[in-house]
Amino acid sequence: MSTKKTSGGFPLIVSFLAIVICLLIGVFIYKSVLGAAANFEGGDADKGHPHNILGTMYKGGFIVPILIGFLLTVITFAIERFITIMKANGRGQTDKFVAKIKSLISSHDFDGAIAECNKQKGSLANVVHEGILKYQFVQNDSSMDKEAKVAAIQKSIEEATALELPMLSKNMVVISTMASIGTLAGLIGTVVGMIRAFAALSAAGAPDTSALATGISEALVNTLVGILTSALAIIFYNYFSNRIDQITYAMDEAGFSIIQEFQSSGK
Repeated sequence: MSTKKTSGGFPLIVSFLAIVICLLIGVFIYKSVLGAAANFEGGDADKGHPHNILGTMYKGGFIVPILIGFLLTVITFAIERFITIMKANGRGQTDKFVAKIKSLISSHDFDGAIAECNKQKGSLANVVHEGILKYQFVQNDSSMDKEAKVAAIQKSIEEATALELPMLSKNMVVISTMASIGTLAGLIGTVVGMIRAFAALSAAGAPDTSALATGISEALVNTLVGILTSALAIIFYNYFSNRIDQITYAMDEAGFSIIQEFQSSGK
């Protein structure tokens, strides 16, 4: 008996390339957008003072394009996870599907339950589909006792679930990693910027509050982008984790209903 499996998510090599591409796009944005001549006095990005927020961000230093790449990575993988989890969820509402499956199993309408699985699709439907097929396969098998039949159904459901769960949690580690290193990278950029600002102030020989304020604002740009990256990553990670937990719970509930119905059938 072949087992269905919901496909989805970036393969490992594609995930790696996606991160690299996001970093390259970050460098492009840093050079072409933030470093545009229009953002600086005299049109000189290296020597001119910035006269808008884009120019200030450019002056934030070499960490800024890395942080932009991290931010784009979070957005890219959030979109990938959203599409994959929506696909795994199938069509229609999960709770209504589970309730209908439980009703059909209770009335021993297995063909109707399989038809509902084919209509719903997704990870949950695949698990239920495998459980029902195994139910039909073992119920008339006289060579097995009832306990062995229950174990066989339970094993089939567990195997189907084991095939689906890795796809649901795939690439979540990228989002969680960005949540951790986003703020850290931003703080590194801020510290480097502060060191540069005070070094320039010291070299000037006389206190220049305007130059110091400009240097500090440029340094804090790194913190801003880093915190934004981490905040988005945490929000997306928690949202997707909750969605995965809901789908997993629905799998367990549906599987338990199938096993319970078989145990109470007396066969």
